[in-house]
Amino acid sequence: MKSVKILLIACTLIITSSVVILAQMQMNGNHSKMVMKKDSVKTEDIVRKGVINLKAIDKNKDGKVFQDQMDWNVISDKPGECPLCGMTLKEVTLKEAKKTLLKHGFKVK
Repeated sequence: MKSVKILLIACTLIITSSVVILAQMQMNGNHSKMVMKKDSVKTEDIVRKGVINLKAIDKNKDGKVFQDQMDWNVISDKPGECPLCGMTLKEVTLKEAKKTLLKHGFKVK
């Protein structure tokens, strides 16, 4: 009887884990299903479109910007979170940001 209970608990854990993993796999890379956090939306639009002018984004002229490591066109001059995925923006040099953007097919001025 004890072994049956243990077996049932193990099966429940396996099924639960499988459902969680499957949900994560389905969400991976599909931002259209992600919910945007209200507190991460800034008055300034940091989701860049078209030709991206990194020097114009670098308002304090320190040669660095904050860029999402998954949504490469999300760039700000201030630390924060990506409004698309919620990841923390990483500080990078303008040269690094440009290299990454070009590598992922974005146009940079």
